[in-house]
Amino acid sequence: MFSLASKHNDPNASLAWSERIGYGTGGFAFNMINGIIGSFLTIYFTSTVGLNAGIIATIFAVSKIFDGISDVIVGRMVDRTKSKLGKGRSWLLRICIPFGITTMLLFFVPQNFPEMAQYVYIFLMYNIVNAVCLTGMLVPYYSMISLMTANPYERGFLGNIQQIFQTLGNVVVNSTFVTLLGIFTSSTETIYTQRAFTITMLIYCIAMIVITFFSVFSTKERIHSAESAEEDTQKSASAGREAGTWETVKALFKNKYWVIVTVASFVVFFVIIMYAMGNVYYCQYVLYDMGQYSWVSNSISIAQFAVMFVTPAFMKKFGKTAVYEAGMVVMGLGFLGFAVFGGSSTIVMIIFNVLKGCGVGMAGGMALGMVADTITYGTKKTGIDTVGLGNAGVSAAQKIGLGLGTAVFGWVLNGAGYDGSLDAQGIAQPESVSTAINFLYNWLPFIMVIAIFVLMVILYHCERDLKKMEAAE
Repeated sequence: MFSLASKHNDPNASLAWSERIGYGTGGFAFNMINGIIGSFLTIYFTSTVGLNAGIIATIFAVSKIFDGISDVIVGRMVDRTKSKLGKGRSWLLRICIPFGITTMLLFFVPQNFPEMAQYVYIFLMYNIVNAVCLTGMLVPYYSMISLMTANPYERGFLGNIQQIFQTLGNVVVNSTFVTLLGIFTSSTETIYTQRAFTITMLIYCIAMIVITFFSVFSTKERIHSAESAEEDTQKSASAGREAGTWETVKALFKNKYWVIVTVASFVVFFVIIMYAMGNVYYCQYVLYDMGQYSWVSNSISIAQFAVMFVTPAFMKKFGKTAVYEAGMVVMGLGFLGFAVFGGSSTIVMIIFNVLKGCGVGMAGGMALGMVADTITYGTKKTGIDTVGLGNAGVSAAQKIGLGLGTAVFGWVLNGAGYDGSLDAQGIAQPESVSTAINFLYNWLPFIMVIAIFVLMVILYHCERDLKKMEAAE
């Protein structure tokens, strides 16, 4: 079978650059779609379809119940998968095409449906996309770090590479999505037309499928079940015995470091959706110029992209935890500075958005490696293999953060008097909407980021404890 992966099967050896990049392209693929959903789905529903922001927000919030359930199910499916492609890659191959098709349908709400039927359609399609397809992509993909290598440095490096490519996906979306909407729109008054969204989403979904196939055939899983791990690697420290679902869940919640990283993942992704949606609404209703969207969003994404090229060196010198905590501080300074001084000039806005991006890059580059470390720590403590459910729990936290963040954004806007139908009439939104956007875009993320920094400094010492455990073996 064609493969660009490293030829060796040693779980502790270094990986070839072709395999590292191959893994990263998977993050690029799904994050293009995830980024579009996070940034533009609400404005599509409110401005293109003409639906109520508050009701849409409630749909997003209720849907998170199904997300949590599906993550557990997919996590167990990953743990029990036996395939020549491995536990993770086989699922990416199965799910990427349905993911593309259903995402297209999510951005194609039938205009001739009654309003109530449109809400039902959105509820069903949103849950199919998120609870079924996106979960079926994310959980196996994140699990692959723990399955490709047992080398702690390689895990951290893969996490960083994944974040680089994920951010590159954001840059591509930020630079091209609004432009493509403008090219394909059927109106001279607005870019938010059904024709524009349909053609643009078709382009992105095809690209996602092709790139996912490339990622699958550029990687290799070297850690399988406990039995094969024992045969192949004399029972690598990363392998543990398989247990029942309830026993595995109990093992995870006894792992304090996994719980902390899961909570941090929820908060970080809540913050990410705040500024991802905030970029669109800030340009539309505070700056009154969507032409500014590219630089406003890319000043975050390009800084995030650039800083992750140097984070491996800092990780090697200071460790994942220290780099993650420093990222929280830098991110917090960016949100605080933009909140206080952001409106003064374009240069000032760019400077503080660059700080946000650097902070996200530093923390995000460490996150997946830290998750893998907490799972290894838990396996050493309990002897139970929690790779699938452990990554599923973190994936669920991330998606709940994105979904709840989207819902909170919609609820606050609705409470502030936002009405998407005013745009088509050329009527400005109330001043309270601008105030709400500023709070959601900067002040709320600042508070949440600092809270996570304090939590990590006081309670998270996984790297230190893992080294002690390995030294004692």
